[in-house]
Amino acid sequence: MAFPVRPIKRLLVANRYRNSQSKTGEIATRIISTARELDIETYSIYTTHDTSHTIGSTHSIQVTSPSSYLDISELVSLVKKHNIDSIHSGYGFLSESPGFAQRMWDEAGALVIGPGPGILARTGDKLQARLLAEECHVPVLPALKTPTDEVAVLREFAVSVGYPVIIKAVDGGGGRGIRIVRKEEELASLAKRALQESPSGKAFAEKAAIDGYRHVEVQIIGDGKGNVRHLWERECSIQRRFQKVVEFAPSSIPDRKLVAEVIEAAMRMARKVKYSSLGTFEFLVRPSPPEYYFLEVNPRLQVEHTITESVVMGMDLVKLQLLLAQGQPLSSLFPRGLSEDPQAPPPIHSLQVRVTAEDVSNDWSLSVGKISSFRLPTGNGVRVDTHLLPSQPTIIGTDFDSLIAKIIITAPSWADVVRKAKRALADTYFEGIKTNLDVLHGIVSSDAFSAQSCDTRWLETNLPSVLVAGKQISVQSSRARSPNMPAPTASISSATATSNVLFRKGDAWSIALTPENSPDAETPAPSHLQLSRVLRNEFPSSLTASILYTTPSSKEPAPYTLTLAATTASFGSLSNAATHRRGDPGNPNHIILPFAGKLMELLVDEGSQVRKGDTVAVVKQMKMELEIRASKGGRVVWVYEGDEGDEVGEGVLVAELEGAESKL
Repeated sequence: MAFPVRPIKRLLVANRYRNSQSKTGEIATRIISTARELDIETYSIYTTHDTSHTIGSTHSIQVTSPSSYLDISELVSLVKKHNIDSIHSGYGFLSESPGFAQRMWDEAGALVIGPGPGILARTGDKLQARLLAEECHVPVLPALKTPTDEVAVLREFAVSVGYPVIIKAVDGGGGRGIRIVRKEEELASLAKRALQESPSGKAFAEKAAIDGYRHVEVQIIGDGKGNVRHLWERECSIQRRFQKVVEFAPSSIPDRKLVAEVIEAAMRMARKVKYSSLGTFEFLVRPSPPEYYFLEVNPRLQVEHTITESVVMGMDLVKLQLLLAQGQPLSSLFPRGLSEDPQAPPPIHSLQVRVTAEDVSNDWSLSVGKISSFRLPTGNGVRVDTHLLPSQPTIIGTDFDSLIAKIIITAPSWADVVRKAKRALADTYFEGIKTNLDVLHGIVSSDAFSAQSCDTRWLETNLPSVLVAGKQISVQSSRARSPNMPAPTASISSATATSNVLFRKGDAWSIALTPENSPDAETPAPSHLQLSRVLRNEFPSSLTASILYTTPSSKEPAPYTLTLAATTASFGSLSNAATHRRGDPGNPNHIILPFAGKLMELLVDEGSQVRKGDTVAVVKQMKMELEIRASKGGRVVWVYEGDEGDEVGEGVLVAELEGAESKL
């Protein structure tokens, strides 16, 4: 069903929560910027302590919780209340949801920017997309034909085709819901995790193509009438756990005839469904001997759309989406003289590195904390997409994605891009959290990367050496900066004032509380609060101060100690590490959380017997469920005393084993 074409007057940017992969604040600011250039009134949504992505929007609306970003009913109500006519959900589950697009139109009369429900149903579901590829005679790997929630069915398929296999949530994204299984004994546990990361609870499996393959994706844009164009390809082979780390265009594959075959395959599929708006068709490609297989369609804007914009004459892909949605002809949106030859990409190179709040040395765990200061690169050929603001503190919590900035490098040659990327990363730093900058340094400085010889397994296979090299470069970059850079000013260095919000003795407020469900109630006389001494200022996560408090009924102000402690998920994980028992890293009997997150399952009790490698607990970070395993066998003598669903901090003790080493 094609929705009527009409001008966009009020656009809701509904993108922040992951995974969602409604990913990050950077894409919200990106969409808002383009909408402003088109004179479109914008609405952004936010939660407490998370507003930096709303800068530039015409209106900002507070929602009830981080989960609101995925609550279709709440979003429908919000759209109706504010007479919003269009929604851009960036990238994520909602951007790929046919149900979301249909409900928005049926219940609120609002258009979700994108391909529309019909095309989403055929392309966003991985199995349906495979069927489309087969209809178009595009090579696919052997796979389970119907989705399932039964581990036994997945096991039967694996036995029939042989290991390794890949289990995929039918509606996953951004590496979520994907597990590679190399042997029988891994299947049950990994299948369960993939199923739990699927919104529908369904998955399928396919034969794995691992060694020597590049991950190549084709950028497609269509008008919904059968007219489609490609904007060449991107390569995303530098990845870990099926999540992209570095992307570039054009592909490193020297055989342009092979790449052209891949682009033509994507075009056939797009024409078959009369594709509308932006879409990325992804493939595994082996340069030698040459072959390729279809992977999936991402029927939305991609995180790495920036490098396509950079190589294709600076085109704005978000602008193309918005103009197509308003009925502009596809042919009018491209610069004159732009080639359509898949064998001849534009003579320019672009690269994107994703800067994330992750501790790579600790299994890429999310680094929770407050960014106290940072610097991002500038200069010719350098673009940075981020929602971070120098004047506003940013808390990295467990509700939102770890992506904090995208650095995009563009130059006439691959060698120039690599040199410029090294310089840009040397000019980048963050304080207050751990980031993946070390591994990014290591990647762009490696000989294999310069030679463009990296396949999809390269980073995980070479991570230890890449990380060592990257750490050395980071140290050198820090030393080079130190003599010439002023001390960071984004944070206050005293022990009692680590917040970017400065409170002083004598600051005072009037306080009046009026019940919201009593609109006719009179506003009560206010109380009065005055700070007499700030004891500890880590606002908004915590604040302790001596105050003088006066109520309407009191004659004189009374002294109190005021204690504020944030209880939202963004801050809960910061405080729980202090309130729960911490493990001793030197004690082999302690099973310790290596990262912060939400405790989803505790799989042992006191008295349980565990073997080395057994899963003891499951912790969720950004919708990905990660297993905490025992490093030795033994009997459990103590377990975590909180509840499943707790926000838990790095270093919290999950379980303690008996003192003597077990032979289990």
